[in-house]
Amino acid sequence: MSVDPLLIRARGLWEMLAAAPVSFAPSGGVTVVASPASGLCPPSWAGMVVLGDAAIVTAPTEAAARAMRCAVAKVPAESLAEADVVRTILPVAEVLGPATLGYASSDDFRPAAAGAAIEALTPGHRELHELVRSAGLKDADESGMEEITSPAFIVREGADVAAAAGYQTWSAATAHISVLTAPHHRGRGLARQVASAAVAHALAADLMPQWRARPVESRRVAAALGFRELGTQLSVRLDQDRLA
Repeated sequence: MSVDPLLIRARGLWEMLAAAPVSFAPSGGVTVVASPASGLCPPSWAGMVVLGDAAIVTAPTEAAARAMRCAVAKVPAESLAEADVVRTILPVAEVLGPATLGYASSDDFRPAAAGAAIEALTPGHRELHELVRSAGLKDADESGMEEITSPAFIVREGADVAAAAGYQTWSAATAHISVLTAPHHRGRGLARQVASAAVAHALAADLMPQWRARPVESRRVAAALGFRELGTQLSVRLDQDRLA
């Protein structure tokens, strides 16, 4: 049976980010490895990435990895995308996520219909900082707009930037997409227009666009552009005092 090339490419990215020898099992299931330098989660946390029917998990220490191997053996790989399930098998002190992982290829991509004029700004431009401030801390952090390395593709309302999108270049030739719309300009389709420009730019550079999102509104924009949700990412801080 053939395997989705985009799924293979996405798995390769997260195997690299794990920063330890680990791979998604071809037959499905969960593989756990100790990796203090893991890019799947914040430092000293445990990270879980489910892609297709397989998952990889990084633990901050070898002792934690041993305990997690016993715990995750009790549930199917897909369950590691559910925080409530993870709480039943592990002593969890704090959770980040889950976030959906979406990917698009040139064949999948559905560009947005022509709309407002798109401009390009350099990353870190003063007007991007103003947009980030207007969005508030939570939305700004979710968007990752201040971490982009690509040009920022924007639409204006008068002199102000109403929406912007760009991407940060990750390992494995991946473009991690960021999108942000000013609160008073939402619901007008602007996010799709600027994101479409960013995705087109990434694909032209032979990068794999990745869309990581929690809010349903963001996921809808990604779906409209042809992104396919292939998996999820969840990070947990373990209660070391209760870890068997």
